[in-house]
Amino acid sequence: MAAADPRLSDIERLIAAIDLPIGRWDRNARLVFCNDHYLSWAARPREQLLGRSLQELFGDTAWAAAAPAFAQAFTGKTVSYQRQLAHGPTPGRWIRIQVFPDVDAKGSVEAVFTIATDIHDDVVARETLTATQRRLDRFTENIPYPLTYVDRDFAIRFVNKAYTEATSETSANLIGKHIGDVRGAALWAEHEPYFQRAMQGKTVQYTRLVKSLPQGPRWMRTSYVPDLADDGQVLGLYTVTIDVHELTVAQEKLRRRAERDALTDVLSRRTMMDHIEAALAEPEHAPVALYFVDLDGFKAVNDRLGHREGDALLVAVGAALQSAVRAEDAVGRFGGDEFLVLAPVRDPAGAHALALHMLAAVRSVVGTGPLAGVVSASIGYALAPSDARHPLNLLQLADDAMYAAKREGKNCAMHCGAIPFETTR
Repeated sequence: MAAADPRLSDIERLIAAIDLPIGRWDRNARLVFCNDHYLSWAARPREQLLGRSLQELFGDTAWAAAAPAFAQAFTGKTVSYQRQLAHGPTPGRWIRIQVFPDVDAKGSVEAVFTIATDIHDDVVARETLTATQRRLDRFTENIPYPLTYVDRDFAIRFVNKAYTEATSETSANLIGKHIGDVRGAALWAEHEPYFQRAMQGKTVQYTRLVKSLPQGPRWMRTSYVPDLADDGQVLGLYTVTIDVHELTVAQEKLRRRAERDALTDVLSRRTMMDHIEAALAEPEHAPVALYFVDLDGFKAVNDRLGHREGDALLVAVGAALQSAVRAEDAVGRFGGDEFLVLAPVRDPAGAHALALHMLAAVRSVVGTGPLAGVVSASIGYALAPSDARHPLNLLQLADDAMYAAKREGKNCAMHCGAIPFETTR
């Protein structure tokens, strides 16, 4: 590896930048080194940790999870495992432990390092290093995440093995070059704002979907950590890129689960109310129509054909309503067999035309099958700001109009408090 910048010899700076609990374990799985972050993580003083085995420190369950990973690490492999904490200030949290070999100058594995990363709420910290420049070099070489150090002019002063593998370049070809020249103009334009913010002394992160990886698109997160002198001056910055694909995908699933109705995949009731409130929040907002759609005869479907067919009908109606409006319009399930649709409109006539279009969409779902003549829709709607300016008032007016449509004979659309423009039966 090319010689690192002399500033990298200041291990305390690198520890502050990476900020992860690290331990070094001998072949008997005894802890022989740990940093200050490890002390906080383990919630014990150093004298109670050093010299004791992992099994003694954390119990049989922890050692059962760690033992296979330790065995592989002592063969030269970098491995990881997950377990739930039973110690420290946050017991019960899930963590990922990465275990990788400490290889000496002869290529022998004399010990292994462990790095604990909290994956319970996606708090990814930085790893901390040990006590000498030689060990620092070996340590950073074995970190499985691309790691760089750039100076104030964004010239690369250090890269680890993972970075050279990711870029298919040797460290000799990278050291001294502007990182924008190494990554190309397009990537530099994408990442430069985060580099600039970090150079102001702020740690920043950038998560994005990287599509050019051999294993396919993955969500990756790069952290930009300023290297601060004792007087607070920014000397340079570190970048660490980690794979957060599983965490990001899980978070997206949770977000979608909260925003979407579990059965129909249209927006949830709460999300629809948020859309309505946002649409009416601006004093001079464009006219919008809120439609309250209720299925006529839905109970008969459940009674005659069963709830599975009833659920299938709701899914089909939700999809039909979405196809009947524009992509930017909001379609949600209010509850049971009731749906809400929020859409900008030019005038009352346009609002009613859209209501009739949605009636036709529901009718197309029923078709000429066993539900024909049994299931239809009654739609009531209200306009903002002409009918109401408050979300709940608008919703109540649309609901009242829907019941008025039912009283008119169902399978029709009605504007709130007025005789409908047109009835379709």
